[in-house]
Amino acid sequence: MTRVLVTGATGYIGGRVVPQLLDAGHEVTVFVRSPWKLRDVPWRGDVRIVEGDLADAAATRRAMADAHVALYLVHSMSAGGDFAAAEKQAASTFARAAADAGLDRIVYLGGLHPEGRRLSKHLASRAAVGRIFLDAPVPAIVLQAGIVIGSGSASFEMIRHLTEVLPYMPAPRWVRNRVQPIAIRDVLRYLVRTVDVRGEINRTFDIGGPDVLRYGQMMNGYAVEAGLRQRPIASLPVFTPWLASQWVNVVTPVPRQIAIPIIASLQHDCVVTEHDIDDLIPRPPEGLLPYRAAVRLALKREADAQVDTSWQNATVAGAPSDPLPSDPEWAGFTVYTDERERSSRAPAEAVWQVIESIGGTRGWYSFPLAWTARGLIDRLSGGVGMRRGRRHPSHLNTGDVVDVWRVESLDRGRALRLRAEMRMPGRGWLELSVEPAGTGSRYRQRAVYFPKGLTGRLYWLTLLPFHGLIFTGMARSIIREAESIAARSA
Repeated sequence: MTRVLVTGATGYIGGRVVPQLLDAGHEVTVFVRSPWKLRDVPWRGDVRIVEGDLADAAATRRAMADAHVALYLVHSMSAGGDFAAAEKQAASTFARAAADAGLDRIVYLGGLHPEGRRLSKHLASRAAVGRIFLDAPVPAIVLQAGIVIGSGSASFEMIRHLTEVLPYMPAPRWVRNRVQPIAIRDVLRYLVRTVDVRGEINRTFDIGGPDVLRYGQMMNGYAVEAGLRQRPIASLPVFTPWLASQWVNVVTPVPRQIAIPIIASLQHDCVVTEHDIDDLIPRPPEGLLPYRAAVRLALKREADAQVDTSWQNATVAGAPSDPLPSDPEWAGFTVYTDERERSSRAPAEAVWQVIESIGGTRGWYSFPLAWTARGLIDRLSGGVGMRRGRRHPSHLNTGDVVDVWRVESLDRGRALRLRAEMRMPGRGWLELSVEPAGTGSRYRQRAVYFPKGLTGRLYWLTLLPFHGLIFTGMARSIIREAESIAARSA
């Protein structure tokens, strides 16, 4: 068993490598500035947590107590201030503390970059941090990776949102530059395996997936895997990195201070120039994951987990492609929700009686003309419409049809989740639930929609004015009906 210190455990890479290290049988300490960010991660109770800042030498030495290997997985994406000087200072402090603590190795994840070219400030800073570790007394393995493909990765999120929002893509010349993306699964595998490497190895290693693509090809590869049409891309010479970052900030939720360094790092080809890592860490038997397979895996794992973790608060799984509670708010699928809550004097049993009887001849308790019109539109477009009704007037089972919905999950007496089967540019659910509250109950109603491309976003925005009428009226009428049932049975 190796004792491993991980910095950056609240970040994208660090938050995913910790459970991988634990699964490999290592003892893990995490060194973080904000331990509260780890409150919801499933592995919190399995690690030692040390609070502190990398600029604090004493705190850094305290975190390194008894460690054998340290994974340095921090990098500033701030566009302001002298971040390069701060990063060099933090790396120097860390290197000195590692020597004092007698660590066997430092592992640093830097950025893939061309040699002999003028680099962006952020790539130059990463290269400088790597050089500090290589020049320090403790041996260092510096892994240099390009674009990491996985839900939550800033580079992947920019590809996702640009592709989904824009049906036509005016883009800077760098969309024609060659890049070598790598799946998050493979990045984590390299990081974990470096812990067990024997010998005093002190050098950089390029790591990348099997595909060398132009950035525009990556966007259209995402489009294919996401079920979208490929986007025409026009390379325009007028987009400077600064102007391109403003444009990205307008059309995607990726913050400008993160978009700027990503775009600046794409000004040159960034491909693997040597494969010496294969001699140190052999490739897995199935090979490194191709780009489109990595996208496909990210989308599948995310779709499976999003419905649970984003709006049902289920336990987050430990797969590298799963979303994590520590991921930024702008990561992952775009999700639109409409949530309503109401208190009721009726007991939970009466409210549940109304919930389980919804649809069919009883209708949807609000704006019946709107539901009829939506069903007609669905039928005219080749969908199922509202004609299917329901099998039983007051009793449901998982898998039952309810008009344009299907029962996806049922916790009888507590919660009903319906999946939309109407034709629309995306996927939708409606969840109705109730729980006792004092002498009455608390009713909750939630509509969730995952849009597909720009059309899906426009679809939601078009219907937004009607949601206030439909969903507010539904909640109010369900409570009124439940109270009427309770009064009749009193």
